[in-house]
Amino acid sequence: MDYSVDEKNIDMHEIIPTGDEVAARRRVRADAIEKFVKTFVPGENEDLFSQMLVTICRLGADGVDRGDLKILNAALRELRYAFKIFVPYNEVPKVSIFGSARTKEDHPQYLAAKEFAELIQAQGWMVITGAGDGIMRAGHHGATRESSFGVAISLPFEQTTNSIIENDPKLVNFKYFFTRKLLFVKEARAIVLFPGGFGTQDEGFESLTLVQTMKSSPVPIVLCDQPGGTYWAHWRTYVMTELLANGMIDEPDTNLFFITDSPQKAVEHVIRFYRTYHSSRYVGDLFVIRLNGPLSDGLLAEMNSDFSDILKGGSFERRDRPVEGEEGAYPDKPRLVFQFDRRSAGRLRVLIDRLNEES
Repeated sequence: MDYSVDEKNIDMHEIIPTGDEVAARRRVRADAIEKFVKTFVPGENEDLFSQMLVTICRLGADGVDRGDLKILNAALRELRYAFKIFVPYNEVPKVSIFGSARTKEDHPQYLAAKEFAELIQAQGWMVITGAGDGIMRAGHHGATRESSFGVAISLPFEQTTNSIIENDPKLVNFKYFFTRKLLFVKEARAIVLFPGGFGTQDEGFESLTLVQTMKSSPVPIVLCDQPGGTYWAHWRTYVMTELLANGMIDEPDTNLFFITDSPQKAVEHVIRFYRTYHSSRYVGDLFVIRLNGPLSDGLLAEMNSDFSDILKGGSFERRDRPVEGEEGAYPDKPRLVFQFDRRSAGRLRVLIDRLNEES
């Protein structure tokens, strides 16, 4: 449809499409998208593919800069490929390990990371690291290549793919930090950090922020050092004296991390987190915790007595099957269901720990 006119004789009614015309164009677009989706990507996710195509059409109409489109295109391609690599291992628990790329192989911190990876792999877990040297290599060294994922980033210096994960089909290379970070958090059921530089601190605080703000599901976040090490002890001093003492975080937020200098205790902390707790998600206004075992009457009463402060309303309820709108995930798991206030992540962690004490 051509809306060009002689600028000397402008009639706005001639250049601005009417409501009927706009509606007609939208119907044409919707019909074309529906036909395309049904032809090339049919299935249960047709609605989401349709929404993506609508977004593409709107990007074209918005006149977005080509440089911005390149960012979107590269990010989508990176994530598509990464999701493909991880899909076959969806049901295998994974831990993301962070730490310095500069740590030497004979350093006690390297040996501690290697031991942790060995022990967690023996529990049936896989390891995700940034694929570089130092602590990242230690994670792959301990877990073995077969039980390792690498999510590498292209940098002008320092980072190279370590020899253990190099050329492995489970190695994914990223251009952008933000897409890489998404995979670290999305795929991990635990985060373990060893001493490192700015990047390690960045990953640690981001992981804590995502859990604290409930933008990420609750996961154990472990800060592990070499035996007798002081790295995380000094970090805790800073957090307590500068953040907690000045009211920048609340005391329950300190439950979101666990500090140890023992790889064995780090593994025990991760495994204990999933003793009774299985997973969780929001369904409308409800927060649903899936459990690995039944919830006793006594513990349910304790939840309502001791954790009513985190309720937005109502009470803690026990369910034997998925709630409406949960899409039937893990239908065999019993549930603890409640209206969470969405801000008490530290107290929620205490509740999860209490659930895990029951078994």
